[in-house]
Amino acid sequence: MTEPTEAAAARIARLLDTDPRDVGCEEAMAVLHIYVDLVAAGGAAAERYPGVAAHLRACGPCTEDFEGLLAAAGM
Repeated sequence: MTEPTEAAAARIARLLDTDPRDVGCEEAMAVLHIYVDLVAAGGAAAERYPGVAAHLRACGPCTEDFEGLLAAAGM
């Protein structure tokens, strides 16, 4: 067995450090528009949707979608 590369080790560490509140891509995407509206309005989106906040901290593609929606909302 070969030793894992640094990148592979980082991916494994990220997987093991997954926040148990993370709702996953499907559920996060289902409410992302609401989450973005709350953020844009200065609301407590992360407090209202902690599972989505946890997911956005862990998922690059979903974070990119979130940032795109924020940009479209003028944020």
